Amino acid sequence: MVHHAPSVADYRATSPDYGLSYSHIVVAREAERRFPEAVLAMGEVDVCCGVRTGAVWRPPPGKRGACLHAALVGDPGSCIRRLGGTRAREIQFTRFLRNRSVTAGAMSRHAGALTAQRVAGRDVVAIQDTSELVLGGRRARQAGYGAVGKGGVLSGLLLHPVLAVEAGSGGLLGLVSMQVWNRGRAELAPRRRRTTAAKESRRWIEGAQQAGEVLAEARCITVVSDRESDFYELFARRPANVHLIVRACQNRRIERLTEEPADGLLFGMIDGQPEQGRFATTIPAAPGRAKRHAELALRFAPVALRRPLHGADPALPATVGLTLVDVREISTPPDGKPIHWRLLTTHPVAECGQVRRVIDLYRQRWTIEEFFRTLKTAGFDIEDADIGEPQAMINFVAAATIASVTIKQLVQARDGNTDRQLGDAFDPDDRPILEAVSARLEGKTARQRNPHPTGSLAFAAWVIARLGGWTGYYGKPGPKLMRIGLAKFNDIKYGTTLGLRNV
Repeated sequence: MVHHAPSVADYRATSPDYGLSYSHIVVAREAERRFPEAVLAMGEVDVCCGVRTGAVWRPPPGKRGACLHAALVGDPGSCIRRLGGTRAREIQFTRFLRNRSVTAGAMSRHAGALTAQRVAGRDVVAIQDTSELVLGGRRARQAGYGAVGKGGVLSGLLLHPVLAVEAGSGGLLGLVSMQVWNRGRAELAPRRRRTTAAKESRRWIEGAQQAGEVLAEARCITVVSDRESDFYELFARRPANVHLIVRACQNRRIERLTEEPADGLLFGMIDGQPEQGRFATTIPAAPGRAKRHAELALRFAPVALRRPLHGADPALPATVGLTLVDVREISTPPDGKPIHWRLLTTHPVAECGQVRRVIDLYRQRWTIEEFFRTLKTAGFDIEDADIGEPQAMINFVAAATIASVTIKQLVQARDGNTDRQLGDAFDPDDRPILEAVSARLEGKTARQRNPHPTGSLAFAAWVIARLGGWTGYYGKPGPKLMRIGLAKFNDIKYGTTLGLRNV
């Protein structure tokens, strides 16, 4: 039996909750006019009874989530009304976020499962950090986010993601896990009277454990984190298949491993060591800091940290053996403080080459700072979200976190310097559309042709950048241009799914 695609009148008569709007038909027709090869590449699609019917008419929560992800990636922002584009899709997204079966934990596990498929045999750096989201939407403020609680502490949502990055190339492999929670205003017992399970600091231990589980097929796993994660229990309870690199914050008590003079404290011990090497490196530009060349002095020594006298579980071992790597910039830069890192690591360090490796792995931590910037000011403006229901807001932050990873992957892939594949950020069905659009966009000169192999993420990044307005001649496409291109690509993709050649 042959089914004909419905008319515009049929679409107007569909359910107000899940039906397609007239504006969608116009967008899809324009996509078919400009990129007919992309529509042809998808073949016939039966809108009434075909395989895509579930995704078009009454999608279950999983498919609604995929639809929200596509909207977030294609046109990032924090306004559900703008993301939906129509009243029907706005309601669809709102119901998804409020669905009791939808949780940030479930989204995290799904994203982690996809990342696990990409890490086999690789050296992987799992970067974890926490960012507070001070939410400023009107309804969010009325709900208590962003309000000042007792003691002047700003309450709000906190996001703790763990990102998987390939150690050699620095390519973002995906999201390992994430935790999103509302700190609230509950009265808490003094810190030293609470167990780690009752403290927010448990997130660092859980992040390391999740990295060990999700990335189990990797050749080597190194969890990297900044000074906030410097607490004894993280070192004492790290998974057996995980190495740690943590920037030291606490001047801890140590066991004396030699007869050399020492004050029994971590920082005094390393400060008394002679330099063991130097190397030159380039410090990349950052907000408030220009790119510069620097010479770094190295010191390193094995240490045995002693269990804290107060607050630590007495069941923990009395000492934990680590290596302390001290990195100091020799000269004072004109526009900032000189670098001084004290890094505690479980990696074996016996010579300067191994010290360099530890430093290079720690420098990958900048990836998560760029990720937070994409989620906040450079992309999604997540802190302007105007969702008053706490659980719905948590779900929205989780969805935006996953979409931010996709945006970051595309920006990284633009130069073709990583071996990321199309499946790392796109559905398999997107490949023929991307190839058809690429052929349409290519010009006569070499710089107007897609230089990357089909099936690679770099190939897709070139297509998305060209759709966003990049000519191939000037500069490099950044997050904002990629977002414009993704919005246009999603319009084209929408046209292909409707099979409008029969309308």
